[in-house]
Amino acid sequence: MDSMENIWLGAIGSTLLVSILSFSGILLLAMRAKKLERIVFILVSFAIGALFGNTFFMLIPESFALIENTRLIGILIVSGLVVMFILEKMIHWHHCHNVSHKHETAPLGYISLVTDSLHNFTDGVLIAAAWMASPGVGIATTIAVILHEIPQEISDFGVLLHAGFSRKKALFLNFIAACAAILGAVVTILLGNLSEMLITYILPFAAGGFIYLAGSDLIPELHRESSARKSWIQLSAILAGIVLMFFISLNHSHDHGDGHNHGTEIHNHDHSSHEHEADEHGHDEHNHDGHNHDQEDHNH
Repeated sequence: MDSMENIWLGAIGSTLLVSILSFSGILLLAMRAKKLERIVFILVSFAIGALFGNTFFMLIPESFALIENTRLIGILIVSGLVVMFILEKMIHWHHCHNVSHKHETAPLGYISLVTDSLHNFTDGVLIAAAWMASPGVGIATTIAVILHEIPQEISDFGVLLHAGFSRKKALFLNFIAACAAILGAVVTILLGNLSEMLITYILPFAAGGFIYLAGSDLIPELHRESSARKSWIQLSAILAGIVLMFFISLNHSHDHGDGHNHGTEIHNHDHSSHEHEADEHGHDEHNHDGHNHDQEDHNH
């Protein structure tokens, strides 16, 4: 019981800490509107790099490590793209049927919230699975998630501001999306081994969502700026996001000693057992042959 209590405390505490990181955007609240506008323009560019980096250096490679059927991975990635397209269409239809002359938020803001929630949910699954393995693995995984969440949360906040949300609303909604990590942790502990299957298929689906958000919604926003100087700043920010996620991916893996590693351990254990059985079998055959040989000699 004590062990289970430690898992619950560790997993919920860690995911709560990760969720609170969504308030990193509060650093931008004190800025004046004009300066904030300039910062948001850079943050959107950084978000594109971070989204692509996270997708191609972490989510997709991890999907290939966990799912043997490569065709299924492709289907899930494309499904993520298609579902986000349908979701955005629905948001557009909703906006068309509820025309208001007041300040209106762009659909990309809602798409960002959905993809971010999916990503945070998988982080929660990872953290809980790690705590179920051991406290040490749980702490290491939490640190790895925090490292990639801080830049991600600040850039997500920038995307919401760019989409037209007020500062306070963007901060609040970003926190709600971040709380999906807590939900992921709870579901993982309650479902136990079934959660491994859950995260396995969420990863490539979330990857498709990120590709859609970065490629279809955010990049076209950058093309509105034709200034050569600002274009170079955009490119630099995109590359910075990609490079940051690349270096984080070197020290971050979604298997963190959980079921995937246990599966390897079991496989190795089985392999060793087979070898041991083979040795014993060989030894028995040797003894049997030796016994027959002795019997022949005796008969002779």
